[in-house]
Amino acid sequence: MFIDEIRIFARAGHGGKGCVAFLRETFRPKGGPSGGNGGRGGDVILQADHDLNNLIGQYYQPRLLAENGDNGMGKGMDGHAGKDLVVKVPCGTLIWRVASTETAGVADQQGETKPFKLATGQRPMFRYAGGERAVEISLDAEANSLSAVGTHERGELVADLIGHGQQLVLCKGGRGGLGNRNFATAARQAPRFAQPGEPGAEGDFLLELRIIAEVGLVGYPNAGKSTLLAAISKARPKIARYPFTTLQPQVGIVEFPDWGRLTVCDVPGLIEGAHKNVGLGHAFLRHIQRCKVLVLLLDMAGTDGRQPWDDYRNLLNELGLFDPALLERPRLVVANKMDEPVTEQNLKKFKRKVPRTPVLPIAAAFDEGLEKFKKTIREAAEGAAAEQDRETSS
Repeated sequence: MFIDEIRIFARAGHGGKGCVAFLRETFRPKGGPSGGNGGRGGDVILQADHDLNNLIGQYYQPRLLAENGDNGMGKGMDGHAGKDLVVKVPCGTLIWRVASTETAGVADQQGETKPFKLATGQRPMFRYAGGERAVEISLDAEANSLSAVGTHERGELVADLIGHGQQLVLCKGGRGGLGNRNFATAARQAPRFAQPGEPGAEGDFLLELRIIAEVGLVGYPNAGKSTLLAAISKARPKIARYPFTTLQPQVGIVEFPDWGRLTVCDVPGLIEGAHKNVGLGHAFLRHIQRCKVLVLLLDMAGTDGRQPWDDYRNLLNELGLFDPALLERPRLVVANKMDEPVTEQNLKKFKRKVPRTPVLPIAAAFDEGLEKFKKTIREAAEGAAAEQDRETSS
């Protein structure tokens, strides 16, 4: 099963409570306050890993909960910090924040819940007196303001994990509360209160995978994209004589005699209206946004009753409507199925109807023209990489 979009809930660990304790030892009957601090909560960290190719792990575990910090103890012993939760995701994962709140609530005398913010300087105190415990909370004007993050269809983009090993602290753990030994002064030598731990950050997030590949194969269903990928790499996508045999992106590695390597992505077939999510529209189009070179693969034999020049114009139209930047990418037009008798005539018509457009003829099923094809896409990918480096340096 291929999962390239999943919604998750993440919560960092809460900080441990500070301890209220007093030292009682032999020869030290009045040792004073000795409450230790609470440990900090663990962070929720996302880490990009090139060994993964989809979000199947988050599909089965959509709730990411980090470990809480331990409470402080007597004799000045601080609690252990919570263990960080490191979750590996594939390279090319985008993280969108779809909902977030940073406030909690407390009931007033009328029973209504008022929001308050557990900020660093305004944390409530645990007070102990005569065995009774109470929570002291200050509800100021700033704390009463409930802030909500506005969300779009996908919310706010938090990060884009591209490089292997790149990490993002998705939710930061709460700080541990201070023990009563931290509040001892000359005037207040026996404080009977301590701080609770801060709550860990939490929120709902949307993980979206966009495959990182240097070359993207674009074409109508049954144009021969899977056959071409299987012919130039060791990938083994499903190949059949009916459309939409490819229901999920397939990535193949093209190897060259000089040990060069090139990643090629075969995505589900594109049909008219794909920019409106018709067919497998967005599931297809999102995965070519990172490709440096686009290969428009045309069925020059017109197997499904369509004309190749119409397919070419429709492909460009759908790419432009989805993302105009895709039309500025280097692209290569490839005429497939040239082993069919009618293809020579169709190729001549294509060149007349679409002038000044170089076309590379191949027959992927019979390995015809593949060496020139691999050389061409390699040169185009290297040129696109060099151009990108120049833009970055400037």
